[in-house]
Amino acid sequence: MFSFTVQPQVTVPLSHLINVLHSMKSSVGSSSSVSCKSRKHKEHVSASDLRCTEPMWNLRELGLSDLGAQQLDELVNSVFPDLSPQEAPLALGGQTAWRTSHLSTHSFFYNKHGFSCGGMPASAQVFIRQHPSPLQCVSTELQYWPVLVQSRGFKTLRSKTRRLQSGLDRPLEFTPSFMKGFLSRDKGLEVESLDSLLKTKNIPDGQQDAFKRGFAEGFLKAQALTQRTQDSLRRTRLILLVLLLVGLYGISKTPFISGLDSAVDPVQMKNVTFEHVKGVEEAKNELQEVVEFLKNPQKFTALGGKLPKGVLLVGPPGTGKTLLARAVAGEADVPFYYASGSEFDEMFVGVGASRIRNLFREAKANAPCVIFIDELDSVGGKRIESPMHPYSRQTINQLLAEMDGFKTNEGVIIIGATNFPEALDNALIRPGRFDMQVTVPKPDVKGRTEILNWYLKKIKVDPSIEANIIARGTVGFSGADLENLVNQAALKAAVDGKDMVTMKELEFAKDKILMGPERRSAEIDKKNKLITAYHESGHAIVAYYTKDAMPINKATIMPRGPSLGHVSMLPENDRWSETRSQLLAQMDVSMGGRVAEEIIFGHEYITTGASSDFDSATKIAKMMVTRFGMCEKLGVMTYTDLAAQSPETQAAVEHEVRVLLKDSYERAKALLKSHTKEHKNLAEALLMYETLDAKEIQLVLEGKTLDSR
Repeated sequence: MFSFTVQPQVTVPLSHLINVLHSMKSSVGSSSSVSCKSRKHKEHVSASDLRCTEPMWNLRELGLSDLGAQQLDELVNSVFPDLSPQEAPLALGGQTAWRTSHLSTHSFFYNKHGFSCGGMPASAQVFIRQHPSPLQCVSTELQYWPVLVQSRGFKTLRSKTRRLQSGLDRPLEFTPSFMKGFLSRDKGLEVESLDSLLKTKNIPDGQQDAFKRGFAEGFLKAQALTQRTQDSLRRTRLILLVLLLVGLYGISKTPFISGLDSAVDPVQMKNVTFEHVKGVEEAKNELQEVVEFLKNPQKFTALGGKLPKGVLLVGPPGTGKTLLARAVAGEADVPFYYASGSEFDEMFVGVGASRIRNLFREAKANAPCVIFIDELDSVGGKRIESPMHPYSRQTINQLLAEMDGFKTNEGVIIIGATNFPEALDNALIRPGRFDMQVTVPKPDVKGRTEILNWYLKKIKVDPSIEANIIARGTVGFSGADLENLVNQAALKAAVDGKDMVTMKELEFAKDKILMGPERRSAEIDKKNKLITAYHESGHAIVAYYTKDAMPINKATIMPRGPSLGHVSMLPENDRWSETRSQLLAQMDVSMGGRVAEEIIFGHEYITTGASSDFDSATKIAKMMVTRFGMCEKLGVMTYTDLAAQSPETQAAVEHEVRVLLKDSYERAKALLKSHTKEHKNLAEALLMYETLDAKEIQLVLEGKTLDSR
């Protein structure tokens, strides 16, 4: 597409401009530049051979409708100046005044020789057009006008700079109306004075002063608003900069960033000794040698021996591991450094390791001393390769290096405590680091009694309290659980307005911890209360008259947690193992509730209250058959995984379990039928008093009245 640049911003196709100029020359009667022969030749070409697809534009479409005849002649002469006779072109095929056009067309010969076909070899004519192009026809007609044809190579020069350098863009001497917007789009806005604005708006003379005053006031207000906005932005940037600097300064001074700047202060444990630790006598005896080393290290170095560098305390939560570590420091009267394993776990790389270094550096400076690391598994866990945390092993590596880097008998003892010793790294518990492991178990009956007496001394209690009874009923309680029990009893006595804690408050606290709080707001009708009373009486009767059953502690029909009542049993001592007779007695007691419902109310009115009883009885019977070897038919073989056994074995196990449960049910039924009167009296007493202790149950079963109630 050939084009003609009117201004640097507007480009019009050359064929369009030629068509318009032809029409303009025809309209104003200007035909001096073109001969009749040329016009006839043009009509002949356009009618026969020329297939021109260029649209015909008129003056209105190009915005030239306002031009007169003289202006049109000037436009035509400026675009296509006449040639002098000396510049007249020769015939086609000779030397003409036309410029050679080297265009990117379909033929190299076409690009080299332009529109002229003269002298072209026959072999080359097959590669050119069979019909002349529109521009070739027009150029043939304009024999005396040197048309500016693009002269360029195969690559199109598209940039504006190269078009200007090529000399093809010749601006016209005037700007049409439709080009004004394009020509002025890159220019800045013209500044208009206030006087010209007054004239443009046609403001009367009497209102011009008011207009100027309002204009000035608006300008000043806008300027003030802009100034306030800039000042506000400036202040905001200043505040943000100050906050950023303060934050960076605070972060640089924070101990969890620097690590080494955090001071570690020891604690003197003078008020904590082994006398404060109850129920763990074996653990105290093992730690006594550590205390002796801290008091008199020369006693061991004289013989050439050396104590373990680390002591690992292992046991369930609440058994007194932290208290033991404090007692070691208190007995030896040495500084005590406490640290939790979670303190060394930070999101910043190297902080945990620097804290380890800081802790041990301070401890070495104050030797002999004790370092206690609680929850050691959080910092000394097994090392694994983790792409998410590639530096997670730095802390434990530093701990291993510090523990193994001690000099012989340097006087620093590390005590670690954990609930999960299996989670610790093997390198941490090897000899030379934590090479002494002390187990801190839950206390037995004797230990629980000592712990209860220790905490009962701190509150006001009734002198008649028997701590061993509470201890017998708190099997599996740790030292922390027993402390909580005494505290709950003291709160209960305070709520009831009593001056001291009695056995009633201690029993209440024990039941609350074991079975949940009382549900006195639960509305239970008389029928359900009656069923519950006979159900719990059945348990109590079977337990009382069965030889190897546990002694009864209490029976109640007060709802607690999910149950409507319960009968608590108290072993005389901790049972480390149980006999077959004791297991069968436990099963009989569990069956007593359902048997009582069936005897009193009939088979059609039994309830779902015995579901938990059946669970415990079935569990005991299955353990007797599969684990304890207490079945004659299956012998002394254990069956840990029944799914891996043959169908015949599974059927035999199920049959033996059913036999044990059925025999237990029949024994409970026979016992209750033989003690119908006692069963009825106990149920009526429960309906009247709701809760009966062991002595009151004995009085009822012996047929005596409860005068104290």
